[in-house]
Parts: sequence; C-alpha cells; structure tokens
Amino acid sequence: MELTVYKFSGEDTGRKVILNEEVFGVEPNDHAIWLDVKQFQANQRQGTHKSKDRSEMSGSTRKLKKQKGTGGARAGDINSPVFVGGGRAFGPRPRDYSFKLNKKVKRLARKSALSYKVIEQQITVLEDFNFEKPRTKDFIEILKKFELEGKRTLLVLDKMDRWISLSARNIQRAQVVDALSLNTHDILHAKYLILTEGALSQIDQMYNSAE
Repeated sequence: MELTVYKFSGEDTGRKVILNEEVFGVEPNDHAIWLDVKQFQANQRQGTHKSKDRSEMSGSTRKLKKQKGTGGARAGDINSPVFVGGGRAFGPRPRDYSFKLNKKVKRLARKSALSYKVIEQQITVLEDFNFEKPRTKDFIEILKKFELEGKRTLLVLDKMDRWISLSARNIQRAQVVDALSLNTHDILHAKYLILTEGALSQIDQMYNSAE
C-alpha cells in the first residue's frame, strides 16, 4: 500500500512511501493483541493492595461466649471475619501481576495493530521534522492541518525529540513516542497514527527482522 508523505505544515511533498506488507499487511491476530495489551496493563499495576486478616487485627483474642448451650452459632474472638470490625477473609495480598510473553507473540501483536490502522486508513506519514523550541501552538497547528485536533493521536518519531515532546505534553489526547517505545496498547488506544519517515524505517527494520 502507498501513502503520501506530507510536510508537517500539511503540504504534499510529492513523494510516496510503500508500506511493507510483512509489517503493515499481515492478517491481524486478535488473541496476540489481547495478550500483549493484557501484559502491558498488568505491568502498570503496583500490586500493593493489602487488607488485614484476623491474625493481624488489634482486638482481643478472648472467646466471646462458651462453645455450646447458647442456642447460637459457635463464635471465637471478636476479630473473626463474620463480625463487624473483624479481619477480612481471603483479602488481597501484595503481588506481582507481570507475566512473560514470547517475543514472537509481541511482534505479531504489534504488526496486527499496525495492520488494523492501515485497514481503517488511520495512518499519516510525515517527513522528519523538529522544533527549535517547545511551542504548544506549533504542535496544535500540525493537528489542525490534518484535521486531528481533539482526536486521540499518537505521533511516532525515529528518536525522541525533547522540544516536540514538551510541545505536546499539555495537549489532551495527543501523545509522542519514539519507534523503540511503540507498543500495541498505545497503537490501539490512539484513534490516528502519525509516523515520520524515520520512524517508519525503524519500524520496518524492527518488525521485519528474521523471526
């Protein structure tokens, strides 16, 4: 598939790029996407949740009443989970939610996500550019030129540019990443993808390497 290369001012450069079918034209694998997004979200979890069980409560351990003869259920101390203010039964414990995912599965998931963007015609290619200083207004102008203002947009650079990153930092629904940091979650979370030529070349090299 061919895509037109634009200047960041919105003008057509007169050049086109051909998207690599091995990266942008694969049959999307939804299960691989689900696994990769699940791993990404699991890695974001702190896992520091904790509640006290009955052994950690500070209440008395005295038996509340005799075992038999009261006509009611047996009861131990006031820290029992069946009483208000008692410990929690089977409560959450600190844990690590991260899990391993094979590199081939992650590569397939990212190819699948990129292929979905091609199918939905949600990829724009820009020539490489940079800002001389951080200026939010300039970044908003780029979005306006491509009618993306207010839409969830992900700009992918070949390498992170500090001024571009700072220019987009305060814009809602806009995110800037470099090609090495690109992941399935960010690709699918964004409605539109803007790739610079340098980023496109890097993505080709990373995801089209020998399996």
